[in-house]
Amino acid sequence: MESYEPERLSPVQLAAMRRSLTSGRGALTRRSLLRASGMGALALGGIATLGACGIPPAGRAEGAAAADDHSEKEKEVTFSNWTEYMDVSDDEKSRPTLEAFTKRTGIRVKYTEDINDNVEFFGKIKPQLAASQNTGRDLICVTDWLAARIIRLGWAQKLDPSNLPHAFANVSAQFRTPDWDPGRAYSYPWTGIPTVIAYNAKATGGRKVDSVTQLLDDPKLKGRVSFLSEMRDTIGMTLLDQGKDPGKFTDADFDGAIGRLQKAVDKKQIRRFTGNDYTADLSKGDIAACVGWAGDIIQLQADNPDIKFAIPAAGYITSSDNLLVPAQARHKTNAEKLIDYYYEPPVAAQLAAYINYVCPVDGVRDELAKIDESMASNTLILPDREMAAKSRSFRSLSTEEETAYEEKFAKLIGA
Repeated sequence: MESYEPERLSPVQLAAMRRSLTSGRGALTRRSLLRASGMGALALGGIATLGACGIPPAGRAEGAAAADDHSEKEKEVTFSNWTEYMDVSDDEKSRPTLEAFTKRTGIRVKYTEDINDNVEFFGKIKPQLAASQNTGRDLICVTDWLAARIIRLGWAQKLDPSNLPHAFANVSAQFRTPDWDPGRAYSYPWTGIPTVIAYNAKATGGRKVDSVTQLLDDPKLKGRVSFLSEMRDTIGMTLLDQGKDPGKFTDADFDGAIGRLQKAVDKKQIRRFTGNDYTADLSKGDIAACVGWAGDIIQLQADNPDIKFAIPAAGYITSSDNLLVPAQARHKTNAEKLIDYYYEPPVAAQLAAYINYVCPVDGVRDELAKIDESMASNTLILPDREMAAKSRSFRSLSTEEETAYEEKFAKLIGA
């Protein structure tokens, strides 16, 4: 059995997580602004727990050994997810796709919206995972960097392809082979989260803004540009603009991106680095153009027709939230059946129509058009082939790399 040394978060990593949880993508993009209050204290409490405890030795390199599976006798599955990440009925009294799954299979779903942020949730389940105990959950949904960590530590069960025919066949090409889980042996994406360029057409005088170079160099945008305080998004987009692959970059490439951004800071081209609080400034026109998250842009466009987005010719960054079966889960087969169910196009369309994030399921467009034609044509929900081909992921980082990179990024943004 291969064991892992404890991974303690450095002060700069903790600072980066605080940025993410209090004002970054983790704070608001999974829910509307009106639904976002009240998570800050809980999130920061989770950071303290994780930072203090570290991660104990654990796991097998090839993943968790299969636990005793009680799926045949116990027709149930426990699913932990984020808030506002599941369809609900108009009267908000039921969850139609989950109820249809139970009616079809006889498997009762205990669905819990108990994930407020990745760090807090990991702090909650880590003691059981480290002790090879059941977390009480058969299926969890976490962001790619945490999914990678759980898999690396041997705390996720390898999935059985025979129970996942729709998932295996229908997962979109852009989500099929992340470097942290090639071939999706341990996980399947629940949704994708693109980082794009957004601009206020009124504030730009009707001009389109569609490249990082334009953000950094266009004198007409000076002092009215913002980038994100999330390192992977801002550096990833800059790497792409420089012709580098965020999935394969070197230390020198990273330093080159930092230097490129620093020049724009020094000449005051960049107004500031923000969490999702850029949305108010963009809507008002105080920020003319920025790097932003697709989920925010969809929300803003509903109220302001001047808000536009662009996909740079150089490409864009996409992260994902992912389904995993934790080690020692009692109902692995039932969890796999639930994963596969959400890869059936009619079901995937019903989910996408409610949550409005990138759907990772191929063949869903016609089904979504039956529900809402405008959603089916929105490339922030269903990227067309050209847009999907431009999607790139930020590669996995070692603990040492993450510490070094976050330190340099924190210096750049003044955090």
